[in-house]
Amino acid sequence: MATVRLVTTQRKAYAAWIAVCLIWGTTYLGIRIALDGIPPFLMAGFRWIVGGAVLISILKARGETIPARTSWPALATLGVLLIGFGNGGVVWAEQTVPSGLTAVLVAMSPFWLVGLDALVGGSEKLTARRMIGLAVGFAGVAVLVWPEMRAGERGPGFVGGVLATQFACLGWATGSTYARRRSFEENVLAAAALEMLLAGVVMLGIGLVANEWARLQVTPASAGALAYLTVVGSIGAFPAYAYALKHLPVATVSLYAYINPVIAVILGTLILKEPFSWRLAAAAAIVLTGMGLVRSETR
Repeated sequence: MATVRLVTTQRKAYAAWIAVCLIWGTTYLGIRIALDGIPPFLMAGFRWIVGGAVLISILKARGETIPARTSWPALATLGVLLIGFGNGGVVWAEQTVPSGLTAVLVAMSPFWLVGLDALVGGSEKLTARRMIGLAVGFAGVAVLVWPEMRAGERGPGFVGGVLATQFACLGWATGSTYARRRSFEENVLAAAALEMLLAGVVMLGIGLVANEWARLQVTPASAGALAYLTVVGSIGAFPAYAYALKHLPVATVSLYAYINPVIAVILGTLILKEPFSWRLAAAAAIVLTGMGLVRSETR
């Protein structure tokens, strides 16, 4: 019986992982459309507050147990790291960086995850293969952004957006590492819902302090994109990520970063008419090759 339950759990975890791979590849497009009228932190705050509140309401209606308040500080920390930094950095970056390019830059998250895990004495050591993979990955990023930064075509906002993607990767890696090491007995979905809600409150607060209300101009397209991000990207995908992270090896879960950039680049090129060049394709291939070297020893 225990073996059957384990197999069932693993199947659900892999299904959740596949959902994350597909859905989060589309959210880069959704974020870019939503930003055309809705400032970044107001948009992100509303998305995660509503998503978290709806999910908590559904769970309570089903009689599920919500984590005790003694767990809220830890869940708030997780929410700020995974969502506040992780998603907040992406949202900020997409103000000045094309959605497909942002997705490729965010594909660096496994590098940060491996490096951080090695730094804190985890199981993923920095072997020679991984060091080579890290070097290859960073070379790909250099090929991707250095020519445009040197030419000054994009301006300082572009540089800030590139840096924001790496802050997002660092926050996501830190949160994922903390989530794996933290011992807890809460319902995974309930914990994820509280993380969403608490992180959303923080981001909404940032938006209010920054007076983003003054720039709010909601359009039908931005409202539709925000609804998609809230229902599909937040309520659907984030709990799926939390479930997969609990039941699958972190090395396996992080492989979603292989798929997200491909989907994001295709959608950005077809729908937003973002420029696609052989340099972008080559740089993305270099980054993904580096990821393959970094992850190959942990599969």
